[in-house]
Amino acid sequence: MTDTHDGYISPLSTRYASKEMQTVFSQNFKFRTWRRLWIALARAEKNLGLAITDEQIAEMEAHRDDINYAVAEEQERRVRHDVMAHVYAFGQQCPKAEPIIHLGATSCYVGDNTDIVILREASRIVLGKAAQVVRALSDFAGRYKALPCLAYTHLQPAQLTTVGKRATLWINELLYDMQALSFELSRLQLLGSKGTTGTQASFMELFDGDEEKIDKMEQMIAEEMGFSGCVPVSGQTYSRKIDYYFLSALSGFAQSAYKFAGDLRILQSFEEIEEPFEKTQIGSSAMPYKRNPMRCERMCALARYVIADAQNPAMTAPMQWFERTLDDSANKRIAVSEAFLAVDAILNIYMNVASGLTVYEKVIHRRVMEKLPFMATENVLMESVRRGGDRQALHEVIRVHSHAAAWRVKMEDGKNDLIERLANDPAIPLTAEEILAQFDPQSYIGRAPSQVTAFLKNTVAPALAPYADAAYTSELSV
Repeated sequence: MTDTHDGYISPLSTRYASKEMQTVFSQNFKFRTWRRLWIALARAEKNLGLAITDEQIAEMEAHRDDINYAVAEEQERRVRHDVMAHVYAFGQQCPKAEPIIHLGATSCYVGDNTDIVILREASRIVLGKAAQVVRALSDFAGRYKALPCLAYTHLQPAQLTTVGKRATLWINELLYDMQALSFELSRLQLLGSKGTTGTQASFMELFDGDEEKIDKMEQMIAEEMGFSGCVPVSGQTYSRKIDYYFLSALSGFAQSAYKFAGDLRILQSFEEIEEPFEKTQIGSSAMPYKRNPMRCERMCALARYVIADAQNPAMTAPMQWFERTLDDSANKRIAVSEAFLAVDAILNIYMNVASGLTVYEKVIHRRVMEKLPFMATENVLMESVRRGGDRQALHEVIRVHSHAAAWRVKMEDGKNDLIERLANDPAIPLTAEEILAQFDPQSYIGRAPSQVTAFLKNTVAPALAPYADAAYTSELSV
């Protein structure tokens, strides 16, 4: 008995990717799709006049899903050709149909068309999960649309924003990614049945030179497989730029997730917002008190992999000499599958984190109030000038007090006493109460709340409408 722990197993399948995404890249999905394509080809050829019977097609339909793997694997060891091995295995189950299986086709008929089907199905899962993330973040943004918090430029405190407004930035980038992937899906077509070099010469022979029948055959196959049509021209394969376009879109999702996870890791270090942390979860093997942002760290790790992986089809596409070369195969069957599995894992985590964020409002308020006095000095300056003060002289007074207060925050007890300093300076024509009135955080968030409301209504809601039925679990396996 073979020890399953004695060989390499991809972490994507054991730790990260979901069952639904793994199913799309499974052997069952692949080879059952091969058989669906053979059946679609035979049905189209029969309807267009070739000597294929209903009985032969019915026999193929009866064995569409019960792949006789042992027979196929033994045959592949003998002939060193995966497609012909499966043609043989299918023929063993369908003796009446055996003479017409794969009639006129080449290996890429099943291989490439199946890859196109996989791109479609895997992309639909990605879009559904991304929509679920957007929905969770939208709820979060709406809930905290008016909660002031420090904003950052250059990772330094800047004018205030709100917790909800920041979430809209994360959402907006995901919407860009969904648009990009949706666009690729909208123009995705089957390869069809183009023959060994794309000329369909074998079908010219089968249909006695009737080109109209060949076009009808391809359209029938496309419709049976759920596509609008087939690519107009090709060599033996579909253009490998299609893989590049899809992985570029996946790279976009990885970039957006990385941005969110990076921001949240910093916010968690500030103790403002925290990713989910379970009661029995251990943050550190050495430091029991730790609450490390391991989910976001995992997102970042996987995102880097996807971003780098997108370079594979970028390098494969231009190296496809003339009508066909096989140096794409080993690369693409790894690069494409792992990109989707990794993005699936990223979105699984993203769903989990986005739906379980903890916001520490008192910490956020405290940190705002530590910095707000500095940000409010311009308002104090303007109001003082309006009351008759000298702008240049007042600017210098406020500058000196601001630097002194900053020194105390950094070098002494950490208390920002700028308000007291300004109130006690006779050069400032404002009372302590009037100065304090300038320090309401709500006065410094601009249009953030209304921007959130408008964005959720006018942009997010229409984008989510097609995915109203999308429902995936956000539970993580590890």
